[in-house]
Amino acid sequence: MNLLPKTHEEFSHAEYWNTFFKKRGKKAFEWYGEYPELCEILLKYIKIKDDILIVGCGNSTLSMSLYDVGYRNIINIDISHIVIKQMQDINNGARPDLVYEHMDATQMSYPNEKFSVVLDKGTLDALMPDSKEATVSTVDRYFKEITRVLRNGGRYICISLLQEHILRKLLSYFPTSGFMFRISRCHEAESKARMEEGSSVPVFVVIATKFTKLLQTVLEVALVDGPPERLSSMDNMISAILSAQQSVLICNSLHKRSVADVGEISLDLHRPGDKYPRYTVYVLDQPRARGAKTYGAFLVPQGKETDWLFSTKEGRQQVLKSAQRDRLAIVTLRREHKFEKWDALKAELEDCVRNLAPAGLCGKTNIPFLSLGSDVGDGTTCYEGKSDISGPFVVEEVKKDGHEFRRLLFLNNPYVIQSEARLKQAKSRRGKMKKVADPGFLACEHHIHMSVGVNAVIDTKEPEEIMIIGLGGGGLCMFLHQCFPKLRITAVEIDNAMLKVATEYFNLVLDDRMKVEIADGIRFIKDAATHEKKYKAILFDIDSKDTTVGMSCPPKQFLEMSVLKAVAMCLTRNGIFILNLVSRDKSLKQKAKDDLKSVFQSIACYAIQDKVNEIVICSMEKSDPKEWANRLKVAITDLSKQATARKLSSFREAFDVSAFLESLSAES
Repeated sequence: MNLLPKTHEEFSHAEYWNTFFKKRGKKAFEWYGEYPELCEILLKYIKIKDDILIVGCGNSTLSMSLYDVGYRNIINIDISHIVIKQMQDINNGARPDLVYEHMDATQMSYPNEKFSVVLDKGTLDALMPDSKEATVSTVDRYFKEITRVLRNGGRYICISLLQEHILRKLLSYFPTSGFMFRISRCHEAESKARMEEGSSVPVFVVIATKFTKLLQTVLEVALVDGPPERLSSMDNMISAILSAQQSVLICNSLHKRSVADVGEISLDLHRPGDKYPRYTVYVLDQPRARGAKTYGAFLVPQGKETDWLFSTKEGRQQVLKSAQRDRLAIVTLRREHKFEKWDALKAELEDCVRNLAPAGLCGKTNIPFLSLGSDVGDGTTCYEGKSDISGPFVVEEVKKDGHEFRRLLFLNNPYVIQSEARLKQAKSRRGKMKKVADPGFLACEHHIHMSVGVNAVIDTKEPEEIMIIGLGGGGLCMFLHQCFPKLRITAVEIDNAMLKVATEYFNLVLDDRMKVEIADGIRFIKDAATHEKKYKAILFDIDSKDTTVGMSCPPKQFLEMSVLKAVAMCLTRNGIFILNLVSRDKSLKQKAKDDLKSVFQSIACYAIQDKVNEIVICSMEKSDPKEWANRLKVAITDLSKQATARKLSSFREAFDVSAFLESLSAES
């Protein structure tokens, strides 16, 4: 186990523990594990010659197992004189040196610094069922006694389920009392519980090492295989433990039930010490499947995670259907990491993928891994920047389908490509070959529709002017600039960082026909209307940073009536307004269209990507949608000819003209 899961979903921590204790009360079970499950950790921290005190020993076999493998200096204590007498009777003959004494762990009679190890298996959990004043007072006495009887360098080893109030109490005492504090996770105890009970809870081993002079607080966790991870704060340790507990709740839920009713469950997988997750996993179930019989994992090559199939819930449902599995775990390789070979990925993911399996399949070792091929994909970061408006972003290069692409991604939404260009080789002024953005390749389908709209309204022989709100990487501007040699373009972009990206990484050329205004788009439009500035076409291609409103494009303020009226005032008599409208909320989309109809004489809508994305063309002149469809059919043919004439031959590769003509339909 070398990956740390962290769920995206919200689950009730109280529900987690209520379910556990309810189940625990029904059947006696060694939830904390016995010697075979605990020995790997115990033997690491307890030496043969250590003087060991086991507190709250009860009738556990743990001390007998330690005795049988060679430990001789063991004293067991318990507050119950009955259980002490029982254990003495059991061990008098077979283990004469194993000591059992009736004693209260909060009032021990042993001298100071007598023991090198104090071992607690579930005793603290029993002592602290709540955080009431009397309970806390008892635990304080218990901790002070442990500190008193431990030698310098001695270890308090506590096996616990670490409910949050217990974890916080441990952290409030030991690190501030000069103890080095480490928490390890016992996966063997959890595996046994899952096999015997059908579910499990995380079992932790706390190792608090006493030092008389510890110069700094030392907090460490070892929640996966490998060396422990040093943490900078108690809050980070609490977060790590709660995440581990929550991820097990997810696995238990997935083990017992289908998630078809909620669509999917997702979680991130981390490696200790990594700043960013290494994988994101989406778990999906086929609807109406009675007991999952088949299960598999689908690995998405790096660079493909932004494709519609893998970046949207609808797309992932399509992958589930195609895979023909009752349950499917879709694993995306995060762009922040490098990956070498499939075999290494499978080995790293195997345990985590198995934990997500449905009942009856989690114990099987041969879980099939599916993919698009044997290539893990590739990604190289060219530039990292930070925008005052959009936050941190990266420009990266990826290889897919035999080509190399350059992308702009905002890290607050890394599964949405803001801009993308296909790269080609070109000669520099010095005659050297270099990679440049191919202006003829439009990666975004909606850019093609918008370009067709522009071609339908402009006179290509005249120096007509259009306005584009939203620059991004400049792909749309660059294509129109190259395709129409007389067209004048004014692009309005509020984010100065995007201008740097567009010119330095996407080869946007600024000249007398291509200007970029760094300004607020709404203010620019209203100022243009005030000064009676006219454009043959105005295009809105801007994404919303507000994910709470249910509309991805444009931001809601760009659809206010005052803005729409200003747009109308800026159009020539036969000019058009072209809007990229993206929303999954049908009522929001209809409200936007109704507002547009109240300002413009006619509108036509063309759906893309299952009607989530639509291109809306608005005109101040009355026109029939069928007429508009015919105009666009002529325009797409003409646009293809223009692109060919301007040596933008890759346009045909980016776009299937015949398919567009067949699918073109309008909504008035």
